[in-house]
Amino acid sequence: MIRLGLLGTGNSGQVPVYNCGCAACERARLQPQFRRGPTCAVVECDGQRWLIDAGLMDLADRFEPGSIQGILQTHYHADHAQGLLHWRWGRGMRMPVLGPPDKEGFADLFKHSGMLDFSRALAAFDSFDLGAMRVTPVPLTHSKPTFGYIFTPIGGGQCIAYLTDTVGFPDATRRFLERLDIQTLVLDCSFPPSAETPRNHNDLNSALASVDGLAVDRLVLTHVGHELDCWLMQYGDALPFHAVIGRDGAWF
Repeated sequence: MIRLGLLGTGNSGQVPVYNCGCAACERARLQPQFRRGPTCAVVECDGQRWLIDAGLMDLADRFEPGSIQGILQTHYHADHAQGLLHWRWGRGMRMPVLGPPDKEGFADLFKHSGMLDFSRALAAFDSFDLGAMRVTPVPLTHSKPTFGYIFTPIGGGQCIAYLTDTVGFPDATRRFLERLDIQTLVLDCSFPPSAETPRNHNDLNSALASVDGLAVDRLVLTHVGHELDCWLMQYGDALPFHAVIGRDGAWF
């Protein structure tokens, strides 16, 4: 059985946004369950535990040595990789970091990697096994080379798709997703419905359009900004029945 936990569900500004007095930010200050950290997750299956992105700055406190097997990076923007800057100074072990080929990476991580092992770059649609689950990287539409990840039990069955950051899907990724039976699809959605499609992240309109026609039991929205949280406070009942808003600490 594959389990996915959301460690963070906010965009780069997080929630609450510093010095913002909007309704969503004020609520998050008063009620910690509505706070959102940088978008990242953890996937578990049969003794394997892998992080998906490293945007949190307290990873060393959250995960004891040996408690995770490695990190799957979607891409190397700061809000998804900044936690690696501290973690690289660890000693006495190597931590594999698998992700898309990106010569720039983030800051000087590739040059001074410390305990982090960046030696293996993944290739689009080239599946590999981590214990009892098969992982397939799929290209996403973003301003840096970015992969989403499909997690499928070896032997078959419903899969989990983790697809952030993106605006819609490239054609090849769309065709791949159309062949899948998806139990849970986690998709970034930073903005409320807009008349214009955003440049780097989905609004609610583009997020829902992205999954139209796919076999998805449950759509989980992540990478949520405070503008969307404000909209949801008024119109949350307008979401389709199969769509839920991700929260930090939720498991699927």
